[in-house]
Amino acid sequence: KCFNSTCTSILDSIAPLKSLRPKAHAEPWITDSVRALRRSCRSAERKWKKDKLQISFNILRDSLLTYQKAAKDAKSTYISNLVSSNVHKPQTLFRALNSIVDPHTSTCLTPSVTLCNDFLCFFVNKISLLQSVIPPPPLNPCVSLPCQSAFNQFELISLSQLHETVCKVKSTNCSTDAIPSRLLKQVLDSVGPFLLVLINACLSSGCFPTLFKHAVVQPLLKKPNLDPSILSNYRPISNLPFLSKVLERVVFRQLQSFLDNNSLYEKFQSGFRARHSTETALLRVFNDLLLTVDSGRAAVLVTLDLTAAFDTVDHNILLSCLEHCVGLKGTVLKFFQSYLDNRSFSVHLGELSSPRAPLTCGVPQGSILGPLLFILYLLPLGDVLCKHNVSFHFFADDIQIYLPLRLDCKDSLQPLFACLSDVKTWMALNFLHLNESKTEVIVFGLPKDPNSFDFMGPLTSECTSSIKSLGVTFDSAFKFDKQISSVVKGSFYHLRILAKVKSYLCRNDLERVVHAFITSRLDYCNSLYAGLDRSCLHRLQLVQNAAARMLTGSKKRDHITPVLCSLHWLPVAFRIDFKILLLVFKVLNGTAPPYLAELLSIYCPRRSLRSADLMLLDVPRYRLKTRGERAFAVAAPKLWNSLPPHIRFSTSLGTFKTALKTHLFSLAFSKV
Repeated sequence: KCFNSTCTSILDSIAPLKSLRPKAHAEPWITDSVRALRRSCRSAERKWKKDKLQISFNILRDSLLTYQKAAKDAKSTYISNLVSSNVHKPQTLFRALNSIVDPHTSTCLTPSVTLCNDFLCFFVNKISLLQSVIPPPPLNPCVSLPCQSAFNQFELISLSQLHETVCKVKSTNCSTDAIPSRLLKQVLDSVGPFLLVLINACLSSGCFPTLFKHAVVQPLLKKPNLDPSILSNYRPISNLPFLSKVLERVVFRQLQSFLDNNSLYEKFQSGFRARHSTETALLRVFNDLLLTVDSGRAAVLVTLDLTAAFDTVDHNILLSCLEHCVGLKGTVLKFFQSYLDNRSFSVHLGELSSPRAPLTCGVPQGSILGPLLFILYLLPLGDVLCKHNVSFHFFADDIQIYLPLRLDCKDSLQPLFACLSDVKTWMALNFLHLNESKTEVIVFGLPKDPNSFDFMGPLTSECTSSIKSLGVTFDSAFKFDKQISSVVKGSFYHLRILAKVKSYLCRNDLERVVHAFITSRLDYCNSLYAGLDRSCLHRLQLVQNAAARMLTGSKKRDHITPVLCSLHWLPVAFRIDFKILLLVFKVLNGTAPPYLAELLSIYCPRRSLRSADLMLLDVPRYRLKTRGERAFAVAAPKLWNSLPPHIRFSTSLGTFKTALKTHLFSLAFSKV
């Protein structure tokens, strides 16, 4: 309170609050100089219409040309700055460019106090309804084994550590901030010592300030194509004070270090973890499914989805999990108890807001500690799944369960049914709601009729021939037809949008936008495409060819290989090899998830050979069919062993990337 009141009084004295009415302009790139040229052009037009003289017409023509050139230059500068500032944020960049291309499409609701209250009531009633439909828990809850390590006290930070943390936290503003975050970073040398006392007092006492516990919730439309008038199509995103995020970042680093040092993370949890991604998660699942089907057995994959998982987390259960499963004690546990107690939120739309409402459950979405606390909340669920000896993988609240099947044995599905029953029981105990309407089941490796799922028993109605998980569509035959079609369709859609702004972008900016919109789509989870049919890869290559032609202005009938070579773009097939080899390098250097590292092993000959010192990988020797060759555990060692020795012995990631790209570039364009 002292910090907020002091900053507010200083700002009021040197920069008194004034209400300004911003000018509404359809084109944000129109500057004052361009506007002045437009006024002079209209003045010349009125004069020519009045006297109809040739000299007046010449003046009008020159004024119009000058105005058009200035407007185009201003638009080019505006879009160029927009691209350079958002090149690493494709979603923000897409919304900005789409608003320029089609400025009349708007999905925003008109803010009003009534609408804010409606959102508040909807979010509160949604959680109350979910809690009411969760069945009562049984008397024998599943309890995980207690943790042997302990984390009792936070370490106090130094002024240099505070400066580093503040600079790394994203500059976001909240209506409860006493000082804008950008201004705070600029005056950090002045206010830093006081903030250090404040942060260290919170760490040593285990107290989370009350003013940091109020969240300003801004409803966010889940998908652009949803109806904005339906409140259920929005998710609540919490906007917290900037200093709250600084304190959370300090606590997050120390807690993350404790979890890493004691290996307390769930091994098969890839959400919100460094060096983990949707691609690494899907690559492990895809590898296991391929090898299972290749061995002659079928495999079943079940995806589970939780409804409002972050918002239904029970605080008492979370604190109990942090104490017994994670090992938080003393001041650290007291801090998280203070962090969760007496939280509140209000809905803001523009300058309007709703009254405050208590937040009795859930972890705030938009916070730094919230995602980490959620994956710790799911730790006991991993023990439940391990008890049934089924394979699984988590990505935040997305759960994938898979296991091999024997079609000639009806009891092979019993472990899955028992596992799903215990999962539902555990979720009821922990106040999590399983969205059964989004539960999907797919069976791989069926001999003849892939659409006959009668043997699946109670899961027959959820069975399908394709399933979408973490943005990738799997099909029962591992062909990726629907996935490739989705990538091609989305890529050409964005190419049409980029073609409309091409004239306003220079070559470098246009190439950066192409990489942000097109190359990122082609590269997303492309390690799963290893060994895919050439016809499928050719469809992806056509997308890259179209992007290269648009960028360079090449004609449709021009040969594309010299164009790709001049751009230094690796073809799609070689980009797949590049991604796989990059993952192998990370595995060998300890910067990849452990569940990928256990799939590869260094080649160790039984007798002394020169190949023992070449850093080769062991290639599985069991008999493989076509599908098995596509598995990461098989394809990665073969690609790695084919590399020249100087690439395999690279000491840094940057050196490895440069040498690998040069090697693949020479293979791809050896004839050019």
